[in-house]
Amino acid sequence: MRFLLMLFIIIPIIEMVVLIEVGSIIGSLGTIGLVVVTAVIGLWLFRLEGLATFQRVQNRLAQGELPETELLEGIMLLVGGTLLLTPGFVTDTIGFICLIPVLRRPLAQWILRRGFARMIHRGGGQPTAFEQQAPSSPQNGGRTIDGEYTEHRETEKGNKNFDQPKN
Repeated sequence: MRFLLMLFIIIPIIEMVVLIEVGSIIGSLGTIGLVVVTAVIGLWLFRLEGLATFQRVQNRLAQGELPETELLEGIMLLVGGTLLLTPGFVTDTIGFICLIPVLRRPLAQWILRRGFARMIHRGGGQPTAFEQQAPSSPQNGGRTIDGEYTEHRETEKGNKNFDQPKN
């Protein structure tokens, strides 16, 4: 929580400093024009890459595979597109890193290798409802014991009725 609060305070300050510095070099109209151009290019790239990523997700699902990398890339595209709409050069740089495939794919694979996706999949490390319902799943290291049982029932007269073993 404190980390996010610090980001929301520090990033706008950094953006203002960078915008002022760029404005002092190329002028205020040039700076505003550059911010608008990066937003337009970012939206175009977001649309183009978003469709391509969506098609890759569909292809992986059609093959019966889990599209982990593609889904993470989709999240990165959403974050990148949002950052490019935010005025500023620092957020634009981060946004372009999230949108350009040559940079996004290795970053997504690095995130998956580091296990961040597992944390996202589990909701930040909290057990999901599915895991709580099935504690013997192989993911949790549980085991299944197979066996037979015999059902014993008492009849009205007090005699025991033994059924055949059940599987």
